[in-house]
This record gives sequence, C-alpha cells and structure tokens, in this order.
Amino acid sequence: MKYLHQCAVVAGACLLVAASAVAQPVTVADVKYEDTAQLNASTLHLNGAGVRYKAVFKVYTAGLYLEKKATTPAEVMALKGPKRISITMLREIDSSELGKLFSRGMEDNLDKAAFSKLIPGVLRMSQIFSDHKKLQAGDQFMVDWIPGTGTVITVKGKPQGEPFKEPEFFNALLGIWLGNVPADWKLKDALLGKPA
Repeated sequence: MKYLHQCAVVAGACLLVAASAVAQPVTVADVKYEDTAQLNASTLHLNGAGVRYKAVFKVYTAGLYLEKKATTPAEVMALKGPKRISITMLREIDSSELGKLFSRGMEDNLDKAAFSKLIPGVLRMSQIFSDHKKLQAGDQFMVDWIPGTGTVITVKGKPQGEPFKEPEFFNALLGIWLGNVPADWKLKDALLGKPA
C-alpha cells in the first residue's frame, strides 16, 4: 500500500513538472510570448514563434496562436476557430514600407484572380500602416481572425478601423508567413512549431 502511495506521489509530481513545462512562455530575441492568449471568449495556444530576418538583420518576431496545435499550413488554414499572429518589431521601420512588403507577400502566395478579389482589403491594410508613419523597436501589432467578425488588425493596442470580413483575407495574410513563398523559411518552420 505504501509503495502504491509513493508511486502516486511520484506520478503526481511528474504531472506537475510536465504541466509547468508546457505553460512556460517562450522568449524569442528578448520578446516574451505567453503560452496562451485570450481572444474574445476563446483561449488560444502558442503554436510557435520565431524571428523574421532580412539579410542578417532581425526585423521582427512573430508568434502564431491557435485553438489547437497545427504543424502544416493546410492544418492552420483548416482550423475554423479564432487565430492570432502577434508581431513585435525589433528595429525601426517605415510603416508604409511594411504595408507594401505585406501586400507583396500576399500577392506572391496567391494566383492573380484570388489576389485581385482582395485588392480593396489590401489597399485598406496598406493605409492602416501608412497612417502610423513609423514602427519602433518594441512596438507590437496583432492580426486576429474572429469568426463572425472578421480580421481585426490592432496596432500598439488599438484596433484599426472596421474588420476585414472575408476569411480569404486572413488566410492571404497568413500566407505571408506560411505560404509557398514565405517571407522567411526559418520563421515559417518556427511558427509551425518545428525545432530550429
């Protein structure tokens, strides 16, 4: 009986260690990504996080939050619930330049017909970034997919304008990082939770 009790205590301790290991935040280039994030009434889990490099320079970190783990772009796109990509700048950048890079990233990962349908949204997104002039190191923005609402872009804690209603718009944005021509292959792997 005593042996069974000791086994139960050891098993309980192992479970506690495992649970605390799972719930640890991830730090990428000194930016901390919590294990979970709240979006409306849903708890999202950090799927992966990494750094976007341009040549040898670190530009920003990105973390992908989903309702459940996904290891391929197709799995991520197929999830019906809320999703979040959280980005923290690591250097100052001209915001309109970032908006152009995002537009280009969307275009690179879509066929012409699909991209042309999204042009009004792409122009509005570019305007959101242009309005901010510059993003400094440490500035954060988020792109959320909220079912029934649409894509919400939040810059420095403030939602920007009306949501983008079409699900295709959010998936096209995700394509920047997870598409066949991603902005950064290492970042794509990191967001999909693959070890470096």
